[in-house]
Amino acid sequence: MERLEPKKIHGHTYYYYSKWAWVDGKCRRVWQKYLGKLEDIAKAVEGFGPEPKYAEIFQCGLPAALWKESCTARIVEETNKLCPKRGQGLSPGEYLAIAAINRAISPSSKRSMWDWFSQTVLLRFISGASKAALSSQRFWDHMDRIEGNMTSKIWMNIIKGVVEREDIAMDSISYDGTNFYTFIDTFNIRCNIAKRGKNKQGRNNLRQVSYALFCSSDRHIPLYFDVYEGNRHDCKEFPLILNAFHKFLNKLSGKNYALPGTTLIFDKGNNSKDNFALIDSLKLHFVSSVKVEQYKDLAQVSNNDPVFKSFTDPELEGTKAFRATKKVYGGNRILVVVFNQNLFNLQWLTIQSDIAKCIEKLSLLRQKLEDRANGIIKGGISPTKQSVEKQCKKILSRRYMKDIIKEDINMGTDGIPRLEYAINTESLNDLSNTYLGKNILITNRESWDDGAIIKAYRSQFIIEDVFKEMKDRTSGSWWPVYHWTDSKIKTHGLYCTIALLLRALIRRRLEQSGIKLSMKRILHELDAIREVVNIYLGKGRKKKERKQTVLTKTSELQQKLISVLKIKHD
Repeated sequence: MERLEPKKIHGHTYYYYSKWAWVDGKCRRVWQKYLGKLEDIAKAVEGFGPEPKYAEIFQCGLPAALWKESCTARIVEETNKLCPKRGQGLSPGEYLAIAAINRAISPSSKRSMWDWFSQTVLLRFISGASKAALSSQRFWDHMDRIEGNMTSKIWMNIIKGVVEREDIAMDSISYDGTNFYTFIDTFNIRCNIAKRGKNKQGRNNLRQVSYALFCSSDRHIPLYFDVYEGNRHDCKEFPLILNAFHKFLNKLSGKNYALPGTTLIFDKGNNSKDNFALIDSLKLHFVSSVKVEQYKDLAQVSNNDPVFKSFTDPELEGTKAFRATKKVYGGNRILVVVFNQNLFNLQWLTIQSDIAKCIEKLSLLRQKLEDRANGIIKGGISPTKQSVEKQCKKILSRRYMKDIIKEDINMGTDGIPRLEYAINTESLNDLSNTYLGKNILITNRESWDDGAIIKAYRSQFIIEDVFKEMKDRTSGSWWPVYHWTDSKIKTHGLYCTIALLLRALIRRRLEQSGIKLSMKRILHELDAIREVVNIYLGKGRKKKERKQTVLTKTSELQQKLISVLKIKHD
């Protein structure tokens, strides 16, 4: 039975909403809720309740979704198995999960970790977190427990569980490598990983760290990674990481050989006779590419030759191909010559742009020579035929330019060289009818048709997108990196890869529910979901503050995301 009860306290009448029931043969009050005075009840009925004292706003959607995925992936548990500690304070697994979630949302330094953490709903999920616990010193005290090859063991345990639980398809796996520049001092001898090399972002003046990744074509799931020296060439890294990945596959499959259905996809930068011999010895299936110039007999087949066969698959619109078998890198391989109309259009525009730039520079050089011959330019060192040839070689250094633009340098009677040039239209037409728009793929998948081989190779864009995502200055997971020792850099690589995994799992959930969005859109929509906690003045004798928790207004899409990802808030 429920009733409204008035109580008189110090001459004032207060009302309570209570429930009574028979307990042990007696009518007793089970619970009661304080309603206030009559005027308070009237205001509440009219919609004019007490105003909150203040409000707190927390990041909700993205941290909650990532924490849920980290729990499903057992990040904390698998880390603590290998890095146990006494049951006090945060564990290494919790520190690792916090770092990974931070990298997936808004990467920050360890010094400012608490400033970010305290503004998220993670405060509810990780009760032991505090400003002192999340100081940079405490963080690295725990992360230093992950030493040696512990990072690879932790990752192996995590990803093995994910692959089994999520039933990740292993039929197509892409491999690629990239590098990240650092600001580590040149004379820092405590770091052997950061080396100078050819940086893919043009920062060759800085020491860099290399990063290799195997990624499933099944919704961007990272499977295996390695952090290694920045000056090691991709071709030299390939056999090392391929052997390690082969062992990884064996552990996943529980067998002493690679999964028979697995196809490894990589780019031509890893091609060498020794690498292909290793692939053959490991009995791996693969799809890669070779330089078009290596096989001129195939490249010079006219783009309009009837040997090319088109495809009915909508995904291969504007594509045609034919195959051949040749002895390549020590074995008979299948070569698929592919013509792509979109690639042709892009390369044709690039050729035209390069021609225009070269003509402009050659015209300027010819005019300078004429001005010197006419006495307009008098100072400086007089040009020679050799110096002009050197300048022309530099101007025509872009691909195909030496064949398309023909220059002629003759010495004048005054001892000053003259330059003439012209576009070789025959070479240009021949180029557009043969080399442009072509790729040559290489594989040992004899049973696959040409369309399947082409689509498998094009899935390489997945890992390229992952690298772009990691390097994005607004939403990327790698930067900033303020570490200068090998162990810390490797641990940094571990939680950055876990961040990629958590994002990929969220995307997988959404795609399985029919919601296809880019990663940036997913992050943006989830990040816009905030939790507002209204704090009211306390009532009664204890005067304890009361809290009311609500979400900010959500769109229809955000409501779907909350439902699919099962985001909960108190």
